[in-house]
Amino acid sequence: MARMSPEINAGSMADIAFLLLIFFLVTTTMDVDTGLRRLLPPPIDPNQPPPPPVRERNVFVVLIDMNDRLLVEGELGDIRTLRAQTKNWLLNPTNDPNMPVIEMRTIDNLGEVPVSRGVISLQNDRGTSYEMYIAVQNELAAAINDIRNDLSREKFGIRFDQLTDQDLVTAIRQAVPMAISEAEPKDIGGRRR
Repeated sequence: MARMSPEINAGSMADIAFLLLIFFLVTTTMDVDTGLRRLLPPPIDPNQPPPPPVRERNVFVVLIDMNDRLLVEGELGDIRTLRAQTKNWLLNPTNDPNMPVIEMRTIDNLGEVPVSRGVISLQNDRGTSYEMYIAVQNELAAAINDIRNDLSREKFGIRFDQLTDQDLVTAIRQAVPMAISEAEPKDIGGRRR
């Protein structure tokens, strides 16, 4: 007598697979690409006169060549010291005539505070790596944020990024503007590695 092998009913397998698929779709989180938080300047009004030229002493030039070498004010620089150099240049603590003009301004909620007229000019070569460009940009923005945090602690007792009153945030931003000018990439020079 031949014995028949028992058959497994596979009719509900499709239902179980579908339920598992739905479960994983609902419970899985997707990585979301995030970018840099930057507010682009508004379009230039063709009817508005051009802005006045910026004095050379008020421009802090940072270049990145095609070999990812950093040039700060025409001299070979180091990403590890860029933040400190930028802060020192913007604050101009010794009133150096080769550093930016510092003028006293009266700002609501702050009173009379020194404000730098300095502008950071970030330029890069077409061959600059994305990683180096972002690292330099982060250090420049961090220098400005450090100055904002110091001023906020001095005036309000808390860091700038912890301020909740929008009027106080605006006051700090007026006292320490995020003045970073990013030029279009060009051929700066250097040899390929």
